[in-house]
Amino acid sequence: YVIDRMLVRGVWKAMTGPVHESARPQSAWALRAMAAHKNAIENLVVFAPAVLAATALQISTPVSRWAAIAYFWARALHYLVYTAGIPVVRTLAFLVGAVANLAIILTVFGWV
Repeated sequence: YVIDRMLVRGVWKAMTGPVHESARPQSAWALRAMAAHKNAIENLVVFAPAVLAATALQISTPVSRWAAIAYFWARALHYLVYTAGIPVVRTLAFLVGAVANLAIILTVFGWV
């Protein structure tokens, strides 16, 4: 969406500081990319502490390793399909990421 902002507002205006979002609207795909980015940050708030806790407690199981891998690829896919505007795949990718997060948390608590 930064590239879109440069195309819509110009390179200099995009790089010189914040501009009110209503100044020049972004393309639909760029707005979806911004929403996907925000969603990724919101989900990272759960994932990062879970992985850091597992690391600090020296917990590494096949479940936690596969869950971390699944989380990464699910979130990458989620970003791409969200930006492309593909709704069903977006939901499924989100669900895989959420289940992977849950698996890591359950592993930290010793429940898996």
